[in-house]
Amino acid sequence: MVSKTREKFIEVARQLFARKGVENTTMNDIASASDKGRRTIYTYFKSKREIFNAVIESESDQILRRLSVILAKPISPEEKLCEFVACRFEAMKEIVSRNGSLRAGFFRDVRKVDRARKLIARKEVAMLEEILREGVEKGVFRVPHLHQWAIIIDNAIHGLDVPFIRNNLAEEGIDKEMLKDYMATLILNSVRVNNQ
Repeated sequence: MVSKTREKFIEVARQLFARKGVENTTMNDIASASDKGRRTIYTYFKSKREIFNAVIESESDQILRRLSVILAKPISPEEKLCEFVACRFEAMKEIVSRNGSLRAGFFRDVRKVDRARKLIARKEVAMLEEILREGVEKGVFRVPHLHQWAIIIDNAIHGLDVPFIRNNLAEEGIDKEMLKDYMATLILNSVRVNNQ
């Protein structure tokens, strides 16, 4: 019961933030839309910032769940790396586009973007490190410093989130599918043993 109430607050807050924006949503709005009293929401969250962070964490968890499915697939490390890149871009685009007004505020506030990235980055790096380790063990990747390479790859992907979501590179002749392919190829060519 406790976790269901908390989860309901998070989902209702996400919907309100998406529709009205974080700045225009109050704790009372969230409590009312959840059919709960104001005191109840303060049992779970001390402030709007805390519930906003819970929304970001919940959205980030969705990305991580999708990425973890790729790690469990019985496919080659190269295929896992390519799927990881494509899935990460698509999942982030879906989450950002689903969150309407939240998206606009999110892109305006670099600190919010950075905070959200930090929540997910450590786990993404661990997943990338696992894929790289598997590739090294199978003799298809040459990666001397797994953790550092995973950090660089993750940051490179994060750096292209906004251009991917906004399709900013289309004017340069690079559509979203090309961006996913080019990024995966760039990474693979950097870590493959024979740069095939």
